[in-house]
Amino acid sequence: MSAFQHLSVNQLIQMQQESGDIQVVDIRDNASFEAGHIPNSTNLTNENLASFIGNADMDHPLVVVCYHGISSQNAAQYLIEQGFDDVYSLDGGFQAWRDAN
Repeated sequence: MSAFQHLSVNQLIQMQQESGDIQVVDIRDNASFEAGHIPNSTNLTNENLASFIGNADMDHPLVVVCYHGISSQNAAQYLIEQGFDDVYSLDGGFQAWRDAN
């Protein structure tokens, strides 16, 4: 079994510019997601997790975002265990992305 990888905000921006196949999931609560999120990201919750896994392309890169880059590490590892091949945890989380943008 492979492990997730760490990704900086700059690396995420570069990946998004180079490929349209990147999936971004935001595991923050709905209110935080609604207040601001990375464009084209999906708010991944316990309620839509099974549906997301069933519909996602497991071969495309998947970036997991949380508040500060801590909780996303556990979620990223879980998604690896569910069969995703190329999973990243965004270092610094949404806070780092917002500060950079």
